[in-house]
Order: sequence, then C-alpha cells, then structure tokens
Amino acid sequence: MFAIFKREVRSFFTSPIGYLIVGSFLLLNGLFLWVFKGDYNIFDYGFADLGNFFLLTPWIFIFLVPAITMKSFSEERKMGTLELLLIKPISVWKLVLGKFWGAFFLCIIAVVPTVVYVFSISSLGVIEGNYDLGVVFGSYFGLLFLIGAYTAIGIFASSLSDNQIIAFLVGILICFVMFNGFDALSSLFTNGETQQLIKGFGAQSHFESIARGVMDTRDLVYFISLTLVFLYLTLQRLKQLPR
Repeated sequence: MFAIFKREVRSFFTSPIGYLIVGSFLLLNGLFLWVFKGDYNIFDYGFADLGNFFLLTPWIFIFLVPAITMKSFSEERKMGTLELLLIKPISVWKLVLGKFWGAFFLCIIAVVPTVVYVFSISSLGVIEGNYDLGVVFGSYFGLLFLIGAYTAIGIFASSLSDNQIIAFLVGILICFVMFNGFDALSSLFTNGETQQLIKGFGAQSHFESIARGVMDTRDLVYFISLTLVFLYLTLQRLKQLPR
C-alpha cells in the first residue's frame, strides 16, 4: 500500500499538472478572499474572521479533488497497467487505500499554505492576536474530513471509466450532489423537521457544524461513513473489471 502511495505522490509532482492544480487552488482562494469584490472578500466583510474562507473552500474543492483523482484508475485502465496492479501480490483493498491516501495527501499539501491566512487575519483585528484559534482548528479539522469524503468520491468516479474527463465530470457531479444537493432538495419542503432530516443526508450541514467549532461525533461518523462507502464501491467496481 505504501508503495502505491509513494507512486501516486511521485507521479503528481513529476507532472506540471500537479503544480497547476495546487497553484490554481491557492490563486482562486487568494483572489476571492483578498482581491475580488463580493461576499467572500474579507475586507468587504469587515470582520477579522476566516469564516468566508471555510465557506468558499468546499466549493473550490468540488473541482480540485476530482482534478487530482481523475487519473487514479482512469489512466491505469487506459494505459493497460491496472491489470498488472491487480495481479500483483497486493490486495485490491490495499490498492484502493494507496490511491486514496496518495490523493488525500496531495489535497493536504494544497491546504497547508493557507495557514498564512490565520496570521494575516490575526494581525488585521482591532486587537492584534485577539482571534479564536479554537474555531479555526475546528474548521480545518472539518475540512480534512470533507476532503477525505471528496477524495473517496473522486477515486470511485475514476474507477468508472478509462476517460479522465468523464471521471472528472462524474466526480464533480457526485461531490456537488453530496455537498449541496440535499440542502437544495430540503428547500422544496415546508416542514422544518423534514428539512432538517433531508439536510442530514448532505455533507454541507455536517461540515458547517464542525466549522462552527461544535465537535459532534455524529458529524465525524457521517464523514467517515461516507468515505468508507465510496471506497467500498470502488473496491467492488475494481473486482468486476476483467483481469
């Protein structure tokens, strides 16, 4: 499994696409938070707070994560190397986990530079350094779980086709539905309990709960379960492929 992990990370950084994806993520975040006028602009917001960053980032990751994972199995199938991996003395489950942790690690690398925003916001306050780091750590913690779910979805989408573009688009679609689809669906109902029930199936309400600094085990169980479900679906998909 570790060999697969290293192979994924190495292939990402030996290609200019990897640097382009990470650079695009940081550029988009920087532009929307500090340059472009709008709801996400921190200066327009008027408060020394990173809440806008954690509202924006899940939407950017809907595109970023599928871009990272789209070649995980699609490229292997297209190049004919997946069959070689499947007949090697490594279980299919370890192969899936190696791909998953490799893509997850790359997403973490993209997030790490954003820590500089914490210091920037802290210095912008009326009282320098008077900033609730607990909420920030909780939000980053929730973001890790969301990234894990997105990565599992992207890995699954990549196993469905040998075309990377199709894998990319399917990954975006599933990530969008799981993050925002249930919230949109709940708006069709007028009963508050029904709305909350439907929202509970989506990732957005669970992420927002963690981002507020509320560490509820139900939110953690949701993201872990969602991640495991799509990893299991990937496993079953690979077992169906001819060897």
